[in-house]
Amino acid sequence: MKNHSPLSQIYLDANATTPVLPQAAEAALNSMRVLFGNPSSSHITGLKAKDVMETTRNNAKKVIGADDGKVIFTSGATEGIQTAIISALVEAKKRLNIDKQNEPSKKYSLLYGATEHKAVPESLKHWNEILGINAELKAIPVDRLGHLDCQFIAAEAPNALMICTMAVNNETGVYQDLGKLEQIIRTANNDIFWMVDCVQALGKTPLKLAQTTIDYAPFSGHKLYAPKGIGFVYIRQSAPFTSIIAGGGQESGLRSGTENLPGMAAINVIFEMLLNQQHSEFADINTLRGYQTQLMDTLKSAFPDVVFNHSIENSVPTTINFAIAGFSSKEIMDLFDAANIRVSSGSACSSKVTRSFVLDAMGLPAWQSESAIRMSFGPAMTQDQVNAACSRIQSAAKALTHSCMILDTGEIDEKQPVNGLLQLRSGSNCTWLYADQQSKQAFIIDPLPELNDRLDTLLQCQQLELVAIIDTHGHADHQSGRTFLADKHLPTQQTNLLGWPQDCQTHSSPNSPKHSPKDTNSVDDVQLQYIKIGQQWLVNVPTPGHTADSMSLLLCQPFTDINQIKHQCQFAFCGDTILMGSLGRTNFASSSASDMFSSLKRLHSLIGSNNLICASHDYNNEFTTHLSAECGRNPLLRNTLNGQLHVTEFERLKAELDSHLCDQNGSEIMCGALTDDQLNGQSIIEYNHQSLNAALQQENVTLIDIREPHEYALQHTDDSNENVPLTRLVQFIQQQQDQKQHKWVLVCRSGSRSFIAAQAMKRLGFDNVAHLKGGYALSS
Repeated sequence: MKNHSPLSQIYLDANATTPVLPQAAEAALNSMRVLFGNPSSSHITGLKAKDVMETTRNNAKKVIGADDGKVIFTSGATEGIQTAIISALVEAKKRLNIDKQNEPSKKYSLLYGATEHKAVPESLKHWNEILGINAELKAIPVDRLGHLDCQFIAAEAPNALMICTMAVNNETGVYQDLGKLEQIIRTANNDIFWMVDCVQALGKTPLKLAQTTIDYAPFSGHKLYAPKGIGFVYIRQSAPFTSIIAGGGQESGLRSGTENLPGMAAINVIFEMLLNQQHSEFADINTLRGYQTQLMDTLKSAFPDVVFNHSIENSVPTTINFAIAGFSSKEIMDLFDAANIRVSSGSACSSKVTRSFVLDAMGLPAWQSESAIRMSFGPAMTQDQVNAACSRIQSAAKALTHSCMILDTGEIDEKQPVNGLLQLRSGSNCTWLYADQQSKQAFIIDPLPELNDRLDTLLQCQQLELVAIIDTHGHADHQSGRTFLADKHLPTQQTNLLGWPQDCQTHSSPNSPKHSPKDTNSVDDVQLQYIKIGQQWLVNVPTPGHTADSMSLLLCQPFTDINQIKHQCQFAFCGDTILMGSLGRTNFASSSASDMFSSLKRLHSLIGSNNLICASHDYNNEFTTHLSAECGRNPLLRNTLNGQLHVTEFERLKAELDSHLCDQNGSEIMCGALTDDQLNGQSIIEYNHQSLNAALQQENVTLIDIREPHEYALQHTDDSNENVPLTRLVQFIQQQQDQKQHKWVLVCRSGSRSFIAAQAMKRLGFDNVAHLKGGYALSS
């Protein structure tokens, strides 16, 4: 299987790492083939190697403006940070032992910028504890432009042992005024040790470290076209130093271990380019600023709702941090990746984090932090590459119209039609949209305000008539988006407080069996309200318990008897009554565990064991469920439905389950308690590309590409596979209920989405479902 893509890679994630320039790679290779000697050896081969090392050191000093002071080669910035912090804190501890004799109660601190790379505060915390200094770590606040708070520094520096700042921020490209900082710091405390992280400054802004009182400055080679594993740290002539690697005494006894000569040879090529601009592949600052402007203008043209998260006036020209309203950072990353554009959501060291602590510290709105994208390039960027990137960005935006995520003037038949159920999410909250293409009608269940614009765009793009917008209950953990959508699409519709239309119809089943009120396995109200959507009915079943107003909405084919519902039902929108792995909490003021007991039995009698349940929350990426799957892992539900529990025992056990809930100020309100024994993952068959190719040739295997339609449109395989995006996975599961033994192999970009989708299907009885480990990313 091949991922068919004629597009070459456009790499715009240079702040994470850069490719090695061919000249640098050649220098490294030459040092391994020819100048391979040990710099500590006294023979000619060793002397030649030592000359390479010292030439590189001298060039490093010239590049950073360090005529005096030490330059020690390291494995990278993290080692340089450790070297600086240990050297400063070892000396600080000596001073503390003296100071305690005069001021035993004096409190000391360690200061760092709130937007520092995590390597800095984590290292300060580590060595502060190891060395037993026990100073208080304090983050220096920043303003909305990312500038450090100078008043805070002036107030805190007199009692601080060390202050750590950065020259250029790795996420936003914001640079600090080092001259201004120096004046504030040294006025407040001339003896404080000062480290400046210069990793992102190299080659992007002038540095004259010897003209400052900066004590330590770490650098990393792989951020500027040198190989990984080579870096260096500047140490001011008068700054204390403690070796963190002892041994054979290399680097004049400052850093033991055989020197990384290939890395030095490679990074020296970079230094020479920086020192000789006329014979360099590096563009000057004005050219780089022009590239930045062109990329930003393209983003504004392609995505009119784009917002830039930093000011151009105080940031280097090689970094653009932006957010697009209505899109998460992962959605844009996946979109750009499908267009073969490499960007990131922030620091590569925290790529799994869903929001940016840097933007949070700057006080930007939460949505910008959660949607942040970093686009970064190096000084070797060319005009042709920028032009290609801009063209590709426009194509990526155009692809979004294919899945109706943005509007354009294209014809409706150019879009992928939405026919059936669509699951949209914001965090763990779910909104459900059902569209019937034949009648062009649609309804929305549990609309989220964060998704209002996307839902509105989808309705317009697909030219759908909205029939109803309904909340399954009054939500305690978030606001509903229903009012916004109703005012625009259903301004005259009369509804109850949850959006259920007053002009609904009522079904009375004449064939329903008589039953005693105590027979809670039966439906205790044979009159059910419903509305029509195309040729189907959306049936309202009161299911109080989680809240007094909770209801479940069943999408069914028309029926004449309520006992037929379980055979006619496609989806049951149960709100928070039944959650994947739990039951909705019943400790709100309007909750009732006894009512939930009756509601669970009512639902079971109506929808049976295997009809799909669509909840209002998905806390564990399980998409959907049914009562059979839930009973298999939830004994409280199982024993309720099989009649083993009386209502009073249910109330007791339900209170015990709810005791696992922990509501904290500022955190998400959980609508149901999840316990580890109810969230066991499924064992999934995993293919690599070789084994999958063999299976495709020998077995009846169907490939399912689960990327979103815009990703699929930009880049899809040459295999005859089907596109079933995660937003439509529940619809696919419902359609394939009779194909559970078929061999399905799910594929996505990296293997992460295909894995969770395969787990969800396996839990619902698709025993032969598998996924491609590593996804398309490893296919070429």
